[in-house]
Amino acid sequence: MKKILLIEDNAEIRENTAEILELAGYKVSTAENGKSGLEEAKVFKPQLIICDIMMPVLDGYGVLHVLQKNEELQQTPFIFLSAKSERSDMRKGMEMGADDYITKPFTETELLSAIESRFKKADLLHRELPGGIEGWSSVVETVTGKDPLSELKEDRNINKYKKKQVIYSEGNHPGRLYYILKGKVKTFKANEDGKELTIGLYNAGDFLGFIPLLENEVYKETAEALEECDLAVIPRNDFDDLLHHNKDVAHKIIRLLAKNVTEKEHQLLGLAYNSLRKRVAESLLTLMKKYKTPNSEQFSIHISREDLANIAATATESLIRTLSDFRSEKLIDIAEGKIVILNEKKLRDMIN
Repeated sequence: MKKILLIEDNAEIRENTAEILELAGYKVSTAENGKSGLEEAKVFKPQLIICDIMMPVLDGYGVLHVLQKNEELQQTPFIFLSAKSERSDMRKGMEMGADDYITKPFTETELLSAIESRFKKADLLHRELPGGIEGWSSVVETVTGKDPLSELKEDRNINKYKKKQVIYSEGNHPGRLYYILKGKVKTFKANEDGKELTIGLYNAGDFLGFIPLLENEVYKETAEALEECDLAVIPRNDFDDLLHHNKDVAHKIIRLLAKNVTEKEHQLLGLAYNSLRKRVAESLLTLMKKYKTPNSEQFSIHISREDLANIAATATESLIRTLSDFRSEKLIDIAEGKIVILNEKKLRDMIN
């Protein structure tokens, strides 16, 4: 049962609203002013707070201000309840960080719809979502009510890239965000001798180049097409507007970034401590995880030995010898240049 704290100084409104919420299946605690409401919030640990604005002792703006300084409660969805219906009043509340604003008098439907919407968005932020555009699309669609993928395909410039063509280069300044509509892309870093290390693999439905936009820094890697690709070009301003004007989206992007950092740490540890066989096995499994189509029984991929060696951080000759060993052990097969994984379990056992 989800918990709601109602802070309202009018006894009749407080009792009637609490009854509506309880009948809707919520566990409700009430407070008659802002000060007692803050004290109750620390004890009750609500999952949502509904708060009047004009109250004695401490008004609703003061309540929200204090809550935002409390690490334990600052992410709790917050809805203002007020007879003040001027646009300037609503704007002030939303700019302070409120999630919604309900004006009195309100209907039961209006109240419950606002609460359900806030809980849905809060649940999304705590749900484990995949990285890339899948997670991005889910959060944006829930928060804004729009499908970003559909909008992405409308009124956007589509750039086409041939295999091995560079999309952006390390050291350049970013001015756009890229969405992959078709094809596969890799990102890599190269040393002074030109030796490459692949650090990222992307597929149709992923987006590229958002970290430099967030950091306002140059690209830290180069992106190159692994095959023919179609990429939608999203102007930087569109990305900034979505990120800076919606705190729910910003919170989710932070979580996606944290997941990205964890994956990179795992990759670095593998490169530092894993044997050549383990690195090649993990590279094959990474390709399978990224590019295997749903419901397909067997995974195969056409990838150059040079590109695969760059993923495994080894010399091309060493990679070819290891693939030959894997083929002899019936872990993989190689047919017409394609690598076919025959025994996923043994490959996983090798790296665990």
